[in-house]
Amino acid sequence: MVAEPVCARRGERAVVWVFGTAFFASGFAALLYQVIWQRMLGLFAGSDAVTAALVVGAFLLGLGLGSLAASLIADRLAPRRAAVAFALIELGIGGFALLSRPFLYDLVVEELGPLMTSRWQVFAVCFAGLLVPTFLMGLSLPVLAKAVVARIEQAANRIGLLYGINTLGAAAGTLVGGFLIVGAIGFEASLRVAAALNGLAGLAALAMRPRLSPDRPRPTAPAPAPALQRARSALSLPAWTLLVFLSGFLIVALEILWVRVLGIVGQGSAYAFPLILGVFLLADGAGLLYGARWIAQVEDPRRAFILLQGWAALFAALTLLALWLIYPFPPLAETMGVDANRVGAAALAWLSLLAAALVGPPAFLLGMSFPLVQKAVQRDLASVGFRVGMVQLGNIVGNAAGSLASGLVLLHLLGTAGTTMALILLAGLILLWWTWFAASEGRRERAGLALAGVLTALIVIFPDNEAWWSRIHNVDEEGETGLVSEDRSGVVVLRLKDGAGPMFISGHAQSRVPFHPHHVFLGAIGPAIHPMPKEVMVIGVGSGGTPYAAGWRPETRTVRAIELVQPVYNVIRAYSALAPNSGPAWLTRDARFELVVGDGRREIFVSGRRWDVIEADAILPFTSHSGMLYSVEFLRLVKASLNEGGIFVQWAPTKRVVHSFISVFPHVILLRPISVLIGSTRPIAWDPDEVLARLDSADFRAWAERAGADPRLFAQMIAAQAVVWRPDTVRGEGEVNTDLFPRDEFYLNNPVEWPHGRWH
Repeated sequence: MVAEPVCARRGERAVVWVFGTAFFASGFAALLYQVIWQRMLGLFAGSDAVTAALVVGAFLLGLGLGSLAASLIADRLAPRRAAVAFALIELGIGGFALLSRPFLYDLVVEELGPLMTSRWQVFAVCFAGLLVPTFLMGLSLPVLAKAVVARIEQAANRIGLLYGINTLGAAAGTLVGGFLIVGAIGFEASLRVAAALNGLAGLAALAMRPRLSPDRPRPTAPAPAPALQRARSALSLPAWTLLVFLSGFLIVALEILWVRVLGIVGQGSAYAFPLILGVFLLADGAGLLYGARWIAQVEDPRRAFILLQGWAALFAALTLLALWLIYPFPPLAETMGVDANRVGAAALAWLSLLAAALVGPPAFLLGMSFPLVQKAVQRDLASVGFRVGMVQLGNIVGNAAGSLASGLVLLHLLGTAGTTMALILLAGLILLWWTWFAASEGRRERAGLALAGVLTALIVIFPDNEAWWSRIHNVDEEGETGLVSEDRSGVVVLRLKDGAGPMFISGHAQSRVPFHPHHVFLGAIGPAIHPMPKEVMVIGVGSGGTPYAAGWRPETRTVRAIELVQPVYNVIRAYSALAPNSGPAWLTRDARFELVVGDGRREIFVSGRRWDVIEADAILPFTSHSGMLYSVEFLRLVKASLNEGGIFVQWAPTKRVVHSFISVFPHVILLRPISVLIGSTRPIAWDPDEVLARLDSADFRAWAERAGADPRLFAQMIAAQAVVWRPDTVRGEGEVNTDLFPRDEFYLNNPVEWPHGRWH
């Protein structure tokens, strides 16, 4: 009589763990997809903050619609049919993944990209492109819950367990995918790996189908509960959905903050974002699993849920404040200070520790919240799917709102410090509401009131935005000042001493004032070679050295400078007020200079304009999304946008950049030792003595003097023998960067080599 129930329980556990393993694989695949699809659509939409947010919004909207649909249909399924539905969902996601290269890249990026110009068109195309897979992803948890929850008393534990396992799978997909898979085999092959995981998940679900009940559970009256327990769960499903919305808003808004702060600490490398997101998901998943066991001890889910939000906000604020206080001091300063190169193994180890300290505790606490909600709302086995779907919908809508509000509005208006204070205030208001609500039930909520008081004190003592970023950028020496600007597109700090110093853009010291001579040379060389450079485009502004130098010839009518990070212009204007006769000041008042905020690649993609000279003062190759400006596809776009006899000038930081360049342009010159590439479809008139003579003319000397540059240094930059390729020159074998495999970006998987040595 005892053996049968034991066997039955073992059978149930086997079903749960097989489905859990399948859901782990599904989560792993989902994060690989999210990274790759957002990258593909970034090529279509652009990588500026607004369009990137629209792509994320389209992704989340599809998930939300799937959750809404699941809430309406999941409860019509018996457990056995739910297993089949889950298998079909996984196979559908995997099938879309296998078709996503020709659909999202070949059709959406290559064909529709030049036709879509407004942001709403971009959003509509991204939403339509991602609707099928994201809709299916939104269906999965409510449908799976119907397959594995056999008794209502299991609901909260098993749903929390499954969601936690899925989140840990997503963390593994982010970390393993970001650090190993994508960088080793590229985006397209990674899609096939993820599709195989979806296929295995679907097959596992089908294998469990015979073990499940073929009958749909019927509605039952909830078991009677003590009066105290009924009172402490007396929030309706809509009220709980609203609370979950606020929790989802808070967690993603905090995630945006962590990505901003730790992304700058980690110099925005291709590994920084997956590391931060992976730690976040790992802690969130651990919180879900712990919460699934902990809920058995919780008497009042409402109180526990609200206090978790407050504690999470408190940990987030305290750890951010602690980072600000300790950042300029050893041992952190030596490896992670803004003057250090922060992309090696030691820096990644430090970034991992910082992410664990800043992101881990709040994400763990907020992860514990989800099982609490399931404990409060699950009352009837026949409506499990509806309630899971509605709670998940509230969470996803909150995620979307938090992402858009924090990433596009709060950071733009308030900066990092102001956004932190706004989120602390939100958590404090939720706590104050709870203390009022508890009082209305005749109870005093001392813990909530005390926590709200501590959060209020933190708002008072938290540094303002200028103080925050000045300290992070080590603006503390005697006589130093910092010009600071931040908005949704990034953070820019110009650190000055005696009117000179480096400009940091999103963590990189990419330029300086007075201008670095290499940037001046890069800007000047194109117009010096071209016989009549009337229309010039420069991708990347920095402190202004390259676009300023590109305008040195009187014949030039337009220099259109494209900069992704808008605060660059704010800092240039602030510096111009301090130094009105400087090169940066000239940029702001010479009518020939068009200073534009945007994505340089998309500008070429959709504008239809043609140029005599295009110059790319591009970002460092290990920076996330740098591959968009070093790929052969980008170079083909540039070549198609040049006038007859036009030239393209680009910094050549790696061998792969050179191989990519010479695979596209028939006529190429590699200047050395500065490592600058010049390409054209026509022969390039290259005489180093003649070019140096032009850059020693009276016109250029007057132009360079304003910039603080010395033309006599240019001879050293091209002192080595230039390498010349013509159409009949044999191109050596070598790896290239492509849109779907930006090898240089993933430098841990693909060692980067400086372009030295022999080429023929």
